[in-house]
Amino acid sequence: MAKIVTGMAMSLDGFMQDANGSSAALSTGEDDFRNTERGKACIAATGAVMMGRKTFEMADDPDLYAGNYEFQVPIFVLTRNPPAKHPREGSGLTFTFVQDGLDSAIAQAKAAAGSKQVTVVGGPSLIQALLQKGAVDELEIDLAPVLLGGGRRLFDNVDKEIAFETTSMDPLPLGGIALRFSAKR
Repeated sequence: MAKIVTGMAMSLDGFMQDANGSSAALSTGEDDFRNTERGKACIAATGAVMMGRKTFEMADDPDLYAGNYEFQVPIFVLTRNPPAKHPREGSGLTFTFVQDGLDSAIAQAKAAAGSKQVTVVGGPSLIQALLQKGAVDELEIDLAPVLLGGGRRLFDNVDKEIAFETTSMDPLPLGGIALRFSAKR
């Protein structure tokens, strides 16, 4: 069955956005994820994507996902309000706007992914909800060598103990570290 893999870039003091909502200071130096070795591996391993509505809306034109987004697989957007106009889809890329809750989104994404992984591309509220539910199988943190001093923390709203084991630690181009963890179950 498909595993759920999630993660984000984070500062040394645990923030994924600064006080102004920007994550620019957390750059890993990997300008085009799809052309890195780990990006290629992630794309090949992904059978479905989950994201929140705010992450979906980060695209200036949602129709550009088709043919341009690195993940040309079924995308499941957890939302209360789907967009008025359904975005263009491609040969492998489809959009499902899941309005009936997190459990439904997980089930649909896992079914679509088959033997591949469900990659969660954000946002932080979705990642926190998945962690709180105990649904995250692998957690990927790109630790940036910067202190932001304030902003939005990645692990806010997770109020239970979740044990992970370290699976890898790799250097990133601008001095950060790519940390990979598997959930202990």
